[in-house]
Amino acid sequence: MALEFVGIDPETTGGGSPTVWVDEETADLVLQGEEADKLLKAQVGETEWVAGHDTGIPAHETVIRVPARMAPILREACDVAERRAGLR
Repeated sequence: MALEFVGIDPETTGGGSPTVWVDEETADLVLQGEEADKLLKAQVGETEWVAGHDTGIPAHETVIRVPARMAPILREACDVAERRAGLR
């Protein structure tokens, strides 16, 4: 799997590095971020966000937190993903 690097947290100091890539084959976004704490995971997992949809966080998924300051990087990653997927 080849990844296209899109950006890294502009305030990263080496101890943590939220990062965004786009999978060159599938156009999926790949995110590295701080793992959510127990309270946030509980809130996400216990809330029925979509009527009739299962609650909980499946074992193969996790919740991460990406700093708001990375919004421009996420927008750019979405643009890259859309181009790769032929959506625009």
